[in-house]
Amino acid sequence: MKWALLLAALVVAANADVFIKETFDDSWADRWVKSKWKQSDGQAGDFTLTAGKWYGDAEADKGIQTGPDSKFFAIYAPLDKVFDNTEKDTVVQFSVKHEQDLDCGGGYIKLIPASSEKQMDTFGGDTPYSIMFGPDICGYSTRKIHVILTYKGKNYLIKKDLKAETDQLTHVYTLVIKPDNTYKVYVDLKEVASGSLYEDWDMLAPKTIKDPKAKKPADWDEREEIADPEDKKPEGWDDIPATIPDKSATKPDDWDDDEDGTWEAPTIPNPEYKGEWKPKLIKNPAFKGIWVAPDIDNPDYVHDDSLYNFKDLKFVGFELWQVKSGSIFDNIIVTDDFETAKAFAEETWQKNKDAEKELFDKIKKEEDEQKAKEAPPPPAEDAEEEEDEYEDSSREEPAHVGTINLPEEDESSGHDEL
Repeated sequence: MKWALLLAALVVAANADVFIKETFDDSWADRWVKSKWKQSDGQAGDFTLTAGKWYGDAEADKGIQTGPDSKFFAIYAPLDKVFDNTEKDTVVQFSVKHEQDLDCGGGYIKLIPASSEKQMDTFGGDTPYSIMFGPDICGYSTRKIHVILTYKGKNYLIKKDLKAETDQLTHVYTLVIKPDNTYKVYVDLKEVASGSLYEDWDMLAPKTIKDPKAKKPADWDEREEIADPEDKKPEGWDDIPATIPDKSATKPDDWDDDEDGTWEAPTIPNPEYKGEWKPKLIKNPAFKGIWVAPDIDNPDYVHDDSLYNFKDLKFVGFELWQVKSGSIFDNIIVTDDFETAKAFAEETWQKNKDAEKELFDKIKKEEDEQKAKEAPPPPAEDAEEEEDEYEDSSREEPAHVGTINLPEEDESSGHDEL
């Protein structure tokens, strides 16, 4: 049985179409085109081939890194052939390492249709795309994975809040869209979201709406509580004054009735005063709840079985803004088979991730140790203050103060940023 399943998996993989598989070797610039967007005003950044400061394999882990800071970045490459995903899965996968500890900027990829081909020379934020997918980070409020799909010329963001990875290591992001209009999102080959294109995007008008012609009935009572009609105001309630003369007050000795008028004691709050009387509240026996208009079929709703369908995917690209640059993108694959993409991630990211983490930890430890060495020693106590303390003491002490030997700082006191 196991051999049969393995054979079936191999057959599926053999039938898979791969539209681009990019590992960014030394010839990467022959395949990728830098957009002219933002170049004329000096706001365009660039991409450089590098494995970065920490990696699992210095050669295999090379990718393209953004730089310098506070720039726009736009680069793209054509797929090997146009991807018509009719009745096929759509799988887009890539890795990104925010080596710079990204504080604000994008890290997502775009799939772009053939209909945008004439605009690709200046590929940028306004260029129509079909799918936008990947992490977006800005401060603590925005740390999400974008999944944006284009439908009839409009872009629709997924309604779920998907958490992006925010450390400084490489992570793999995978999106799968299926012809039954379902989807899955994976981070580091672990599923983090799944569902329906109908439910998790608002691409279609709602099936039902509140009846705009419905009116609340005149006798509809929305009061949850009412005044108790049997509750009566106690006799003498209104005869109790809010303030009373202060009996402890006395007329000042220098008070002159002829010049100052008749003296009256100041008033103070009356402890017997209970305020304005109100009947107690009871549950309203006629309460029907808050009125809501009934649902009716939405005349504008039109079902569409092809929300997933993109017939002319032709380019893949990065269009980003980053305040602090340094993100490294690598290992891009666009295919119609998840298992093919998974195998690619296992052979690249998964194979080297542990070694990358080891080098990262080593570098961070060395950086922390160096900071500890360069840190100034804590200030010594003022000698005169110490002498004063001895002089004020009732105990007999030596007249001099010995040299203070500060303990050496523990060089292993540093900590990982993770």
